[in-house]
Amino acid sequence: MAGICDRAPEFLSPTGNQALEPALGSVVALNCTAWVVSGPHCSPPSVQWLKDRLPLGNGSHYDLHEDSWVKDNFSEVLVSSILGVNLTRAEDYGAFTCSIRNVSSSPFTLRRAGPAGHVAAVLASLLVLLVLLLAALLYVKCRLSVLLWYQDAYGEVEMNDGKLYDAYVSYSDSPEDRKFVNFILKPQLERRRGYKLFLDDRDLLPRAEPSADLLVNLSRCRRLIVVLSDAFLGQAWCSHSFREGLCRLLELTRRPIFITFEGQRRDPAHPALRLLRQHRHLVTLLLWRPGSVAPSSDFWKELQLALPRKVRYRAAEGDPQTRLQDDKDPMLIAQGRVRERGTLSLEQDPDPEGDLGVRGPVFGEPLAPPHASGVSLGEGRASEVDVSDLGSRNYSARTDFYCLVSEDDV
Repeated sequence: MAGICDRAPEFLSPTGNQALEPALGSVVALNCTAWVVSGPHCSPPSVQWLKDRLPLGNGSHYDLHEDSWVKDNFSEVLVSSILGVNLTRAEDYGAFTCSIRNVSSSPFTLRRAGPAGHVAAVLASLLVLLVLLLAALLYVKCRLSVLLWYQDAYGEVEMNDGKLYDAYVSYSDSPEDRKFVNFILKPQLERRRGYKLFLDDRDLLPRAEPSADLLVNLSRCRRLIVVLSDAFLGQAWCSHSFREGLCRLLELTRRPIFITFEGQRRDPAHPALRLLRQHRHLVTLLLWRPGSVAPSSDFWKELQLALPRKVRYRAAEGDPQTRLQDDKDPMLIAQGRVRERGTLSLEQDPDPEGDLGVRGPVFGEPLAPPHASGVSLGEGRASEVDVSDLGSRNYSARTDFYCLVSEDDV
């Protein structure tokens, strides 16, 4: 019987070495459960806790709770002991084991959690915050440049539409507005960025119904730019009928552009300005600041985004709008060679007639003396010449055309 009582207990908990990292100030419950052989000659099992291989003394920061259950045949007893450790000091950490009949269980190793985990989490959070701030800064600084690049690469090409001008500029007839348009706006857009502007210092919509001249001018321009200076806002119709004028402009042009000025002497709550702020989704509202005069300022980038996309082309190729229309214009120089007597050879011209049916040499000595009444394009063919569409063609970007010479100049 003594041999049976000396049989080693079967530990159900812990099943192996357990390493725990509780925080300082917490309470940890360690569970030690085992099956122990029981019999009439076996002593009742008892559980003893050890810390770092030394018997655990009674302390206020330890809480011990024990239970036991006997099997039906009284052959084994289930012993359970739960040790509560109150970690109030650094000395409370260590290796805890439970011993039953001089047999020790696997240890519970309590280690103090170091600050490394918190530091890593804090550093990761700061890194994410830094990346977000950098992304926001890049968005603010480079957003317009990225949009301009996308517009130049993949934007809509507004060509072959019969328009002669890129923008219609409306401004008041005041010295300040004329200086702003002629010395700042026009040089920047036409010389540096290649746009073609139509300038008009008359009232844009002084009456309820737009004039025929205004309709024609707006129909020849792809965009509308309105300089809303103090002088422009000082007009009576801007205070009383600006809403009606804006509705008509939205019907006549595509997303009009309004330029306002920072620090305007007039009340910023002007009815026209308040109406434009309420309809930002229908118009482009730009603000001119003292630093906007620099070519690299955001004002010019926003204005260029609102204007049509400019197509860059080589001067030798001519106007891309003309090439897209397959225009055989008689003003273009024929690709030929000059003979010794000064006449042009048309052997290399694929279409010597052009679109007006002109035959013979283009320049050089005339074959026949001109009539006194004027220059004739051909005998009996004057009525067949159609020049009605010459006024709607865009020759501004061409470098390979003749200058028209009138009879008085000759």
